[in-house]
Amino acid sequence: MPYQCYHKICINSIYYIARSAGLQAVFDVNLLLLKGKVLEMEKQYKVGIVGATGMVGQRFVTLLENHPWFKLTTLAASGRSAGKTYEDAVGSRWAMTTPMPESVKKMVVLDAAKVEEVASQVDFIFCAVNMPKAEIKALEEAYAKAECPVVSNNSANRFTPDVPMVVPEINPEHYEVIEHQKKRLGTTHGFIAVKPNCSIQAYTPALAAWKEFEPHEVIVSTYQAISGAGKTFKDWPEMVGNIIPFISGEEAKSEKEPLKVFGHVDEAKGEIVPFDGPLRITSQCIRVPVLNGHTATVFINFGKNPTKDELIDRLVNYTSKAAELGLPHAPKHFIQYLTEDDRPQVLKDVDYEGGMGVSIGRLREDSIFDWKFVGLAHNTLRGAAGGALESAEMLKALGYITKK
Repeated sequence: MPYQCYHKICINSIYYIARSAGLQAVFDVNLLLLKGKVLEMEKQYKVGIVGATGMVGQRFVTLLENHPWFKLTTLAASGRSAGKTYEDAVGSRWAMTTPMPESVKKMVVLDAAKVEEVASQVDFIFCAVNMPKAEIKALEEAYAKAECPVVSNNSANRFTPDVPMVVPEINPEHYEVIEHQKKRLGTTHGFIAVKPNCSIQAYTPALAAWKEFEPHEVIVSTYQAISGAGKTFKDWPEMVGNIIPFISGEEAKSEKEPLKVFGHVDEAKGEIVPFDGPLRITSQCIRVPVLNGHTATVFINFGKNPTKDELIDRLVNYTSKAAELGLPHAPKHFIQYLTEDDRPQVLKDVDYEGGMGVSIGRLREDSIFDWKFVGLAHNTLRGAAGGALESAEMLKALGYITKK
């Protein structure tokens, strides 16, 4: 039975019981409140999380609690977790600082491989799974072909030419490629949209703000938190007091993904063409003993010759469609510039704008390059689940995600 019908039957049953007991006046007020709650629920989009038991999946769970647009109705994970309650499936691996929401504890986890079963229960899914890339691509495409939009935190489809890879504050126009993707997939409703890697969030927004000054060469070193590997210090005690100067695959992502973000939709080809201008990025990515927050140190050359005041002005006055639309998780001020010599700091700044903003500091002239600066972004909020949630909000606001 559809839940709308179920709630209407319940309301009518309670009404007749109350009337027969002479409590109609009191009940009328409560009835109006209850009907309002049901109508609110009917307006919300039903959402599933595929990969719900992992760290990013857990973050999705916490972010979706009390979301004004989206209602978490379905949790899916590997066959090992299927059939268990979410509380039992996660067990002692709950890694969030806030308690597991009561609303999900007794939800039964579905098998993510049973695509039709999961897709039939939701309007769209978030996908954050730990599988080989080829298997992730196949899984996400299967959901899309089941007419279930996929908002993915995974990297497998980031360089599929007709899959948009979007930072909502930077390139939402790339969602226009979805219509071409649907033609390839043979769908009317289903598609895949991805968000970029967490490593680029601390510096790519600054490059976007400075686009008019023509960034050319960029050298970036990222210092990445252990939660980016899905770990806590309890899981990874050897990271305490340690630095590992290698993160598999991160440097290629850090160098290439911003070029797709700064690219354009080629309507004739039906795909996104990466930026082919003079911008070149080289990087080193290092794992550091921090729980949350990716820091980047950046050296940059420009085609033009901006002043420091101009560079700061473009940062603090950066505007975006995400803010204009008032998306629930869009930061009011995407980028903050900090004037103190010892900022940004993880402990002081990682939660700027609820973890969805970007902090820039230490902007100064360099002896070899034109300028240098330090950036900081929250890797599991801005860089992962929060960024994907804001992407879903943008897709809903633009009409790409609709109710079934």
